[in-house]
Amino acid sequence: MNKEKICCVGLGYIGLPTATMFAVNGHEVVGVDVQDHVIDTINDGDIHIEEPGLKEMVRGAVMEGNLSASLEPVEADVFIIAVPTPLTENKTANLEYVKDATESILPYLKKDNLVIIESTIAPRTTEDVVLPILEKSNLELGEELFVAHCPERVLPGQIIQELVNNNRIIGGINEKSALKARRIYKSFVQANMYITDATTAEMVKLMENTYRDVNIALANELAKISEENKIDIWEAIALANKHPRVNVHLPGPGVGGHCLAVDPWFIVESSPDKAKMIELSRNINDSMPEFVVRNVKEILFGIGDPKISIFGITYKGNVDDLRESPVLEIIEILESENIDLGIYDPHISEPQKSEYGLSELEESVSGSDIIIIGADHNEFEDIDPAKIAPKMRNTKVYDTKNILDKEKWEKAGFKVIKIGDYSDYAWHKEYGVAELDK
Repeated sequence: MNKEKICCVGLGYIGLPTATMFAVNGHEVVGVDVQDHVIDTINDGDIHIEEPGLKEMVRGAVMEGNLSASLEPVEADVFIIAVPTPLTENKTANLEYVKDATESILPYLKKDNLVIIESTIAPRTTEDVVLPILEKSNLELGEELFVAHCPERVLPGQIIQELVNNNRIIGGINEKSALKARRIYKSFVQANMYITDATTAEMVKLMENTYRDVNIALANELAKISEENKIDIWEAIALANKHPRVNVHLPGPGVGGHCLAVDPWFIVESSPDKAKMIELSRNINDSMPEFVVRNVKEILFGIGDPKISIFGITYKGNVDDLRESPVLEIIEILESENIDLGIYDPHISEPQKSEYGLSELEESVSGSDIIIIGADHNEFEDIDPAKIAPKMRNTKVYDTKNILDKEKWEKAGFKVIKIGDYSDYAWHKEYGVAELDK
């Protein structure tokens, strides 16, 4: 393997693991970020995000001299752009970070360089936005300067193994660019790599996340319908999924993360007159925080000046990722109504712990009337409900993730309500889905 010098612009949840993976596989990598504390943290061999296995890899790569961080780009053989593409207030792609990152590498580009866009972008962004900027280098695109869009497709909490084992899409502006990009990823990708053009690669990434978002919207809509009809949606989904060609997803308090909650809007932006189902699904999922608040208010009807405890504010379990978390919207709605909150999340540390007013477990439930389970952290399954019940004024739980052992919590005096389940105790509940299999 030829040792390449790689400059990775953006050291967030995707950029840092990607840069580190190249570094531990023998390349010289300089990561670039605009935040001083990110640069200092990485150069000290530490990390500023939570991801299993990453800290040890960063420390090793920094000690070996293969990974360093800088506020400015440097000359390199390969440039990777892995910056965020958040939504604007109008639900369109904010490409300013991508534009700025591309502009920032212009002074350092030379003949035979490869530029890879890993940021998630709308169809034709590479062609219509990135390439015109790169043309300013005066290098012939596709012959002297090679460009590819190679979107990530990893899950926070499993990024390290998925970078290695997930199939990869390589979208070049021409064949030379695609082959050059595939060659560099071969340093660590053990799965298949599929070559296509850049615009198709952009669409593939959006399609993958839109598929999941649409299916979650179906589950959320069915959860609302099930509540009206006194059906346990979790049991209904488990039984429906016994069909060999059915895989209904699971409901929840909404959809978060930088991918599922954002990417479908890029398709809507590109074809607003045609992406009707995609837009409707996004709106259904965006409605779930309000749905959770409405249900909790119904459960607390008649209780004056209630206190609500919220367990978990990240967008998914066992990570510290708050991007687009629907639980933050639930908090915002409750705070706007001046409701007293106790918020607990063992995966959040300073400064965000102070920013969101988090407290420790016992303080968060002191005098509380209900607990909302907002994220499926493993720690919540291990809580002993008998120890926190005496600290609460009313012992109710609204479980949006269906992670609690209902029998254990009810033995401790709690009333447990799951999102999408107002069936209470129908006669068949004693059997359960597992029993029905026998």
